[in-house]
Amino acid sequence: MKRIALILAFSLSALVAAAQKDFGGVVRFDNTTYDFGKVNVKDGAVNCSFKVTNIGKDVLNIYVVTSSCSCTSAKWTREDIAPGASGTIDVTYANDEGPYPFDKALTVYLSVLERPVIIHVKGTAYSGRKK
Repeated sequence: MKRIALILAFSLSALVAAAQKDFGGVVRFDNTTYDFGKVNVKDGAVNCSFKVTNIGKDVLNIYVVTSSCSCTSAKWTREDIAPGASGTIDVTYANDEGPYPFDKALTVYLSVLERPVIIHVKGTAYSGRKK
């Protein structure tokens, strides 16, 4: 029984570690993809947040977050993020373009990286009753 519990604990910690994304050893995202699953078009806009943690030694700034289309917008922490501290990127998907699967990319420009980080929101919009 102890052995099963130990294996389960290691498996869960591995899943948590796999969900986190480190970039350049200086910044960690809790996730780089948020899946809304099935969302009804009639419910309107849907929201999610990405946590950004400074794991480096220098102050981190989120310069800008751009979207692949006007149906997705973002608000982000504008203040300096000290080493060990975290900020957020709050994303809104308008969910008003009709029933279909969606996968929207957002490009995150950070002060501590030469290249941007790409994050995604995805799901399937439907109209009428959930199938």
